[in-house]
Amino acid sequence: MRFTLVKLSLVLIATSATAHDFWLQPQIFQTKPGVTLPITALIGHGDDRGRWEADAKRVVMLKSIGPDGVVDLRSAFKQRGAGSHFAPIFAKAGIHVVAMQTNHALSELPAKRFNDYAKEEGLTPILQYRKRMNTTGTMGREIYSRRAKMLIHVGAGTGRADPRTTRAVGLTLEIVPERDPYALGKSRSMPVRVIYEGKALPGATIKLTNLNSDERPVAIAKTDTSGRAVFRIPESGAWLLNVVWTKPIKGRRGADFDTIFSSLTFGYN
Repeated sequence: MRFTLVKLSLVLIATSATAHDFWLQPQIFQTKPGVTLPITALIGHGDDRGRWEADAKRVVMLKSIGPDGVVDLRSAFKQRGAGSHFAPIFAKAGIHVVAMQTNHALSELPAKRFNDYAKEEGLTPILQYRKRMNTTGTMGREIYSRRAKMLIHVGAGTGRADPRTTRAVGLTLEIVPERDPYALGKSRSMPVRVIYEGKALPGATIKLTNLNSDERPVAIAKTDTSGRAVFRIPESGAWLLNVVWTKPIKGRRGADFDTIFSSLTFGYN
């Protein structure tokens, strides 16, 4: 199996796309059973990072999957105000996977900004379609939605891998670790697989970002023909993996593409 890993240079050209980074972040990633854990939906990066202040009605799915089964958390999501968006209690020890999905919103960008964004995120369906249709000089129009997944470690560590960490939860676009990030051992090597509409996604750009210093990613990888890439994860810190993908659409007024932003977060206290 061959993985492609590209280290990011010290200079990263920022585009409007980076403001689309979206993820779930808890107060801490490793907690005790029965303790309330504040969790916030965040967007942006660096100085532009902030709390996601969208209408709660945009959240169409929010659930946790853990030793106590599947728990619907959508009703607990707070639309606005200071502090966290929701604060569940994870009663049982083990890995709890929290997943979130939003509905669509519309985005329009001038031609150059849209083309630069598509190049930055590796969105070849946009680049190829606009070239084929001779529309690279026109306004870029898309509908977009978000998917976020988070791995919470509850209780004392056992050193054994938890199968929930390596199991897809059914998101339209999803980053699935092939090793438990809480049981990586000394190698710290974590292969991941990107799944889009139920199939492995080759050629997608994945970014690894240290959430304690998120001005720019620390590494970028592109998925191989099996939809896989690999990252070396440090032993400490809070970590974000994110990926974006799209497809041309017809019959949708005001939009030519349906784009999904997806993230995976985990971390160590």
